[in-house]
Amino acid sequence: MTAALLAAACAAVLWPGGRSGVHRRLRSVTGDAASGVQGRPVHLPLLAAVGAAGTAALLSTPLVALLAGGSAALAARAWASHRADAAAGVRLGALAEALGALAAELRAGRALDDAARGAAGACPDRECGAALARAVRVPGAAGTGWGDPRADGDRLAAELARLSAAVVLSTRTGCSLATVVTAVEDDLRARLRHRRALLVATAGPRSSARLLAGLPVLGLAMGSGIGARPWQVLTETGPGQALLVVGVLLEIAGIAWTGRLVRRMGR
Repeated sequence: MTAALLAAACAAVLWPGGRSGVHRRLRSVTGDAASGVQGRPVHLPLLAAVGAAGTAALLSTPLVALLAGGSAALAARAWASHRADAAAGVRLGALAEALGALAAELRAGRALDDAARGAAGACPDRECGAALARAVRVPGAAGTGWGDPRADGDRLAAELARLSAAVVLSTRTGCSLATVVTAVEDDLRARLRHRRALLVATAGPRSSARLLAGLPVLGLAMGSGIGARPWQVLTETGPGQALLVVGVLLEIAGIAWTGRLVRRMGR
């Protein structure tokens, strides 16, 4: 069983596509921040579940393997979401810098295409700069390659759509594009400041959630230290197995509830 689970994990990464397919899947697993919003981890929860379940099946009982696999999948999903959110914040910061450069180029009297090229070159993120240039040159196609601008989680596509709308507004009304781009930049920087303030404000609840996740492990270690054999009781007796399942479910529910409270604070 363990060998089959590990083989399935390897197959998910290695098949198909040959060597290039391996590289793409490894990037999708690690969630490389340089690969853009579309590079969010896809296979990581599955691989974490298979690896944890296989290891637990080798060392303990099938029940423990099942619980370990489910817990590992949830933990990997949360980690992947956190990393994708952090990468999106970095890209939004790069976009703000590029918008500032674009507004400066336009105020200097440069043509729109030249200003877009200059802003793309000044953007710390090359792909983000290229997307900005497309949004300026082809208004209405800002989200191309960056998902649906209406999607809640795709903030970069939404900001590029706002920039594209600013170009359309300037073209139709004749207002200064530099002024409109500056307004978009100021709004984006205000959003980023608000996001950083929320991260600071929710640092305490997030730390509590991490502490909650580690308390059962600490309890097992303390029980083993005094000779109570808690692991054997939880895995080798009927009442202990029932308590193990209930405890894991309550642990997951507590962490999920804490995460929900943190997300509500961020709205």
